[in-house]
Amino acid sequence: MVRVKRGTTAHKRRKNVLKHTKGFRWGRKSKYKAAKEALLHARTYAYRDRRVKKREFRRLWQTQINAACRPLKISYSKFIAGLKKNKIEIDRKILSELAKKHPQIFEKIVEKAKK
Repeated sequence: MVRVKRGTTAHKRRKNVLKHTKGFRWGRKSKYKAAKEALLHARTYAYRDRRVKKREFRRLWQTQINAACRPLKISYSKFIAGLKKNKIEIDRKILSELAKKHPQIFEKIVEKAKK
């Protein structure tokens, strides 16, 4: 049976881990054991936060819509209820953009929702 030396494989694996931890702080970018642990956590957070990002953006849009509704004498909840009652289906992302960039159009939508 032929002898198999595994140095190249192990070196390649370690080099790959260190390549992915480039830019990390302190020893986590250069020490294999610390880098491996840091990479494990980083990937876990990345997976989790791809889902959290969606929640955070929805909260941001709701806050922006509410801020735009208040000067027009309507609360966010009444505005959304009015949209549903009048069967106006515009998502919060678009409403937020309209409130920021096109306030005249947003104002017309608020008037429709008030009826």
